Amino acid sequence: MKVILISNEDKLSPSKGRALKTYQQARLQNTENLRKLVIDAAAAILQEEGPEAVTVRRVSQKMGCSTKIIYSLFVNKEGLAQQLYLEGCKLLAKCLEEVPPSSDFLQHLLDLGEAFWQFAQNYTSYYKLMFGGAFAEFKPDAESMQGTMTAIHRLLILISTAQKQGQISDQEETETLVSTIWASLHGVIHLHMGGFLGDVKAAHNVYKQTMNLMSQSLFAVSKPDRGADRG
Repeated sequence: MKVILISNEDKLSPSKGRALKTYQQARLQNTENLRKLVIDAAAAILQEEGPEAVTVRRVSQKMGCSTKIIYSLFVNKEGLAQQLYLEGCKLLAKCLEEVPPSSDFLQHLLDLGEAFWQFAQNYTSYYKLMFGGAFAEFKPDAESMQGTMTAIHRLLILISTAQKQGQISDQEETETLVSTIWASLHGVIHLHMGGFLGDVKAAHNVYKQTMNLMSQSLFAVSKPDRGADRG
């Protein structure tokens, strides 16, 4: 009798090198792929036409599908807005991560502040959706807020490290200082978007001056007391 040996490679054929998926796994993967395509379509509308143009009907038209499909994936417009919010957090994180590290903490803080300004200018529609109340019905939930904190992780680490090294006072909580910085910068950007600070150049000057004053105030504790030297 002739014996035929079957190698391991033969056992994999005809799906050699591919792991078999169950129907549920394949369906889940297809659903996730569809969600990503819908988010991409919504993001394109957001950037090209502004937050007010992002509606379930508009997204379905761009996708060439029924609104029922969008609703089945995101429940409502707010669910879609949340996903765009999280996409914005990724973009903001990328902008901040691209800032080169520096041993000069004060300068590094200024650089991070400038990166935040550039994010607001380059991704204005995302900024308005995330921080400008462009979607009145949408309020960031716990997941969205966690995305925000992840996005500004570099700023949190910088302030915390400077406090530990005595360059910034530790009398205030790190999160409180970060929130104070963030609120001030948001204020300037919102005033600019509202048309209160003139053109982009004038508003940018106000922004940089605000950033300078805050940074100098935060790091003032590390400067030597010249009056004590004279004594």
